[in-house]
This record gives sequence, C-alpha cells and structure tokens, in this order.
Amino acid sequence: MAAQLTDPVVAGFVAALNAGDKDAFFGLLTDDVTMTDDGSPRDVTAWTDKEIFSSAGRMDVESVSPDGRSLVATYSNSTWGRMRTRWSFTVTGDRISHFETGQA
Repeated sequence: MAAQLTDPVVAGFVAALNAGDKDAFFGLLTDDVTMTDDGSPRDVTAWTDKEIFSSAGRMDVESVSPDGRSLVATYSNSTWGRMRTRWSFTVTGDRISHFETGQA
C-alpha cells in the first residue's frame, strides 16, 4: 500500500478485503453495520458479495486522513475495472458500525 493505515480496525478492513477473507471482513463489522455507496444506502451483505468477494475486489490506498478513518484508494474488481474511490469509516469500539464509499 502506498499510504500507511493508522487505525487498526480500518487497516484490518483493507487487509481482509484484499485477501478476500469474508470471515475476517465480517468479523470487523458490528452486527447492525450500515453502509452507503455514492450516498445511497446499500445492503452490506449483498453489496460486499457483488462488489468485493465475487468480483475479486482490491483496494490500493493512496492517502489516509490524520485520524486514519477516511481514505482515498484505487479500487478494482472484475466488474468495474479500476476507479479512484473515497472511503470513510465509523469505528465503534473495535468494529466498524458504518462505512461510506463512492467515486473520488
């Protein structure tokens, strides 16, 4: 990764996503996790299956905010190819309770 991830929960999210490790990925999310994609609420399970796990999703982080909970990354998968994306995370305790993504 080009940028250093400083929040350990966000770093775990990126690592699990890049490894295609569903168990580790979902283990980092609260039971009631929510998300948005380009401002629209999405079903986390359906979205991650389509956009990450069944399409070989990969995130190459370019920059990270000072608090470590917002980042810009080149995201790629077999459906959409490569695109520059923004991500932000709400971390509750040691798990993510909400994340947002969209084109940067």
